[in-house]
Amino acid sequence: MISVLLTAYCGERFIGEQVASILAQLQPGDELIISDDSPNMTLQFDDPRVRYLQGPRQGVVPNVAFLLMQARGDILVLCDQDDVWLPGKLDAVRALQGCSLLVHAAHVTDEHLNITGQTQAKPGMLRNIIKNSYTGCCMAFTRELLPHVLPFPKSLPMHDQWIGLQAERYGQVIVHNEPLILWRRHSGTQTGHRTTLQQKISWRIAIIKALKGGCR
Repeated sequence: MISVLLTAYCGERFIGEQVASILAQLQPGDELIISDDSPNMTLQFDDPRVRYLQGPRQGVVPNVAFLLMQARGDILVLCDQDDVWLPGKLDAVRALQGCSLLVHAAHVTDEHLNITGQTQAKPGMLRNIIKNSYTGCCMAFTRELLPHVLPFPKSLPMHDQWIGLQAERYGQVIVHNEPLILWRRHSGTQTGHRTTLQQKISWRIAIIKALKGGCR
């Protein structure tokens, strides 16, 4: 069983397109869980595979933690509200055998889905502490990894980097080089914004402390 975990916040503009691209690939026993952090929950989904929940309203990282605790699947797939899945994404995820986490490439697009670039993950603990290439919307991992992921350390700056690094420590990571989503970037995007050098340094320090167990 696959659990697709979608964090939402005032996502009415693009979320319908994303949900449609996900449901087209889900099997009857799979689930899509949407945790909505919006002040007013107004979305409706007429599909028994969708569970639409009120989020904790504490930010993106606590919302992801909340979703992970709600998931019932053997394979957990993270996704964002603004993107579009390409056909074949879950076929690649279902082939997740003998490893803890799969991370795939993505086409980076503008708000109109015009392709402007491409991401590419590169495994390696030190490499991803220095420059993170684990992007949540491009990741799927097995339930067996959850005890090493949750609870998230306090003041965790990036949940996706943390999950990827824990998979490096306690499991095996597979990199899929073909883009499997259209990763839409626009002014209202909740994650992936540019950060200052000071922020980058402080986030790396926080991640290192978390890996050492100092932030729990």
